[in-house]
Amino acid sequence: MIEVPAALVAMQHKHGGAAGRAFVDALPRLVDVMLERWNLTPTGAPMHGWSALVLPVRDRRGDEAVLKLQAVDEETIGEAAALRAWDGSGAVRLLSHDDDTGAMLLERLDSSRHLSSVVDSRVAVQTLAELLARLTAHTAPEGMRRLGDVAAAMLDDTPAASGRLQDPEDRRVLADCTAAVREVASASGNRLLHWDLHYDNVLASEREPWLAIDPKPLAGDPGFELLPALTNRFAPDEIRWRFDLMTEVLELDRDRARAWTLGRILQNGLWDIEDGARRLDREQVVIARILLA
Repeated sequence: MIEVPAALVAMQHKHGGAAGRAFVDALPRLVDVMLERWNLTPTGAPMHGWSALVLPVRDRRGDEAVLKLQAVDEETIGEAAALRAWDGSGAVRLLSHDDDTGAMLLERLDSSRHLSSVVDSRVAVQTLAELLARLTAHTAPEGMRRLGDVAAAMLDDTPAASGRLQDPEDRRVLADCTAAVREVASASGNRLLHWDLHYDNVLASEREPWLAIDPKPLAGDPGFELLPALTNRFAPDEIRWRFDLMTEVLELDRDRARAWTLGRILQNGLWDIEDGARRLDREQVVIARILLA
């Protein structure tokens, strides 16, 4: 049996509740079950993110892959369907999937080379934009979570959340973001969104220069995808050209893309307030003011 990384155990105990504790407790046995079922041999130490364990393996033909195990929840339940829809075009390729446990066998990428290693901001943003253009060209599969439902829930939650903010300026920013979302919420789109494409979720590979990993798939408007390109390596004087580059490469309507980017700021703000914050993230306030201007 493998030893589950202590950091993954700690994160699941802190943030995952009873389900998270049950997940990490079951992981060693689940790894053994999936190794046997798919005839896999471990070839390295387990890796992990916030919620998943990833184990380098070799299959019975000698091909390298990774076994990914994560708690199945509303954010991760559609991952296999999204990867199947992309079929390796711009994203890591899904090799096998177990419906009961959510276990996935994925192609092996270069985990030592993230897009964050690219020093030139313009090259990194261009790469992110080109990947998003390919990924969001697909119509979302049936049954995928919908941005329209997410937006409706945000609009419902905003009034109570705003009252918990200490700074009147933060409340104004939250109100402006809410107004922007309200204008576009009735037409939220049906494209297949990654929803978490930041620099560290893009890895180098032999098959393509860069591929996306770890989607939290959503059906919606591609404008909801742009914020990570503005927050990664945050630089206020680059916000405008980054936004322009992203909207140009993805061929987006600028006003709608601006509204959905403000919606992403609204979503992050609501999550922070729910976690006890009384101020909005300062970097995202700056981004909001620039876009609103």
